[in-house]
Amino acid sequence: MGYIHRLVVTTKGINMVSYAVTLLSGGLDSSTVTALAKNEVSNLTALTFHYGQSHSKEIDCAKAISKSLKVEHTLLDISFIEKISWYSALTNPEKFPIPTNSEKNQIGFNIPITYVPLRNTIFISLAASLLESNILNSIEINGANPDDVEAIIYMAPNFIDYSGYPDCRPEFYEQISKAINQGSKIYTEYGIPFNIKTPIIDFTKADIAKLAYKLSVPLEKTWSCYRGTDKPCQECDSCILRAKGFKEANLIDPLCE
Repeated sequence: MGYIHRLVVTTKGINMVSYAVTLLSGGLDSSTVTALAKNEVSNLTALTFHYGQSHSKEIDCAKAISKSLKVEHTLLDISFIEKISWYSALTNPEKFPIPTNSEKNQIGFNIPITYVPLRNTIFISLAASLLESNILNSIEINGANPDDVEAIIYMAPNFIDYSGYPDCRPEFYEQISKAINQGSKIYTEYGIPFNIKTPIIDFTKADIAKLAYKLSVPLEKTWSCYRGTDKPCQECDSCILRAKGFKEANLIDPLCE
């Protein structure tokens, strides 16, 4: 039932029931956060969205990563988003070509055409709705004590993301947490806040690459390229940033061997 699982832990003598979901795109960042979340939450669900992106490479990678990390995976088809968030190279590449060969030191300082309008607002709303349904079922049907329930959403924005994408900035997560809490029953009636965790939000790509190695993330299964080709294009902004990160970390990217 549902997509989120229960984790019972003991904290100061109280049995806490944690409902946790990590948003997994299949890229380096979200895969690293998923591995990190697994170390914090024993029963974790990785949630992937098919939102009308131009290829399914990342989705296939997300499935493989979840299997490798032994984390249950759920794919939600919300491809209708391409009809409303059409002003993006990721959902409408025919109209908006994917940028290539950008200067490394210029990436992240302007909102790029790869920004999908309010994508993270939609993603977080759906994840929160799913969490709330499972928590309400636990409390109102199964009799769980609200004081022992915790709701967690893991997200993977990083330093470069929040420089260029408005829905990846700390201010965004602070404000959307408040909005979701005020509009939810679990918070307004039971006092259970949504905890949106962004553990790598201050990390550079080099930091993320180092953490991925430390956590044994299956890097060969990840995909960061904006294109769905057999090999990374090495030209799009995402490929350039990934290559720069691994180089600065003095680590080998298995996708580029």
